[in-house]
Amino acid sequence: MNLTNRSHDHLGRRRGIAVATALLLPFGVVACASDTSTETDDVGDLSAVTTTSTEPATTTTSELAPPAPTEPVATTSTELPTETEDDSTSVDDQAVQLSEDELAGLQWMREEEQLAHDVYTTLGDMWGLRIFENIASSERTHIDAARDVFDQYDLVDPAAGNELGTFRNPQIQELYDQLVADGNASLTAALEVGALIEELDISDLRERAAATDNADLTTLYAQLERGSRNHLRAFTSQLELRDVVYEPTYLDVAAYEEIVTSPTERGRDA
Repeated sequence: MNLTNRSHDHLGRRRGIAVATALLLPFGVVACASDTSTETDDVGDLSAVTTTSTEPATTTTSELAPPAPTEPVATTSTELPTETEDDSTSVDDQAVQLSEDELAGLQWMREEEQLAHDVYTTLGDMWGLRIFENIASSERTHIDAARDVFDQYDLVDPAAGNELGTFRNPQIQELYDQLVADGNASLTAALEVGALIEELDISDLRERAAATDNADLTTLYAQLERGSRNHLRAFTSQLELRDVVYEPTYLDVAAYEEIVTSPTERGRDA
């Protein structure tokens, strides 16, 4: 089923909020030629050649006779064996490569975190509600954590230098435009947009984490998901204060209820 239609049908039943295009489809990413770390040390061959020599012998002469010619003393040379080291590199020292799927997932999550920040910043300006400002600030921490991984692997950050609300991925750009338009309808709609973003973020992060065994990526995704669970709790709490019951779209009801009924999690990124 087309997720655009699914989102429109679902959110239409909740004050006409429409979700744009599907986010769970990975998009193509071409890795840069420098998409590897540079932790491997070059090991060269070591060689040492030592030459020893003796000074020509001195001839003692009589004061009355001219000095007799002397034969130069032959120079001897000794060459030490060349010392070599094994230039093979252990697996631990080899540069770690990300697969195309891992790269695609990382780039997608980077722009999705940027989308959350930009939507909350925009909706905060619209409605002046403190929750948007607070969570936008937290999303900045998420963005920094993702950028650290891009730097670690010498990857190009797809959101670097982009103005607020501007994205390279056209699906994310379309989603941003739609969510801002939906959030403009009412304050309740804006809070529902926030809950929807966090719910979608959790769903995507779980899918990406399940598709990789790279420790750097799984650590990042776990960190981002913890923050998103807290954000989802915050948005649904604001909706409950307004007697609005949020209905999940991307998480099943059991997974959603497990999150929103559990305590806030602690952590520098949460």
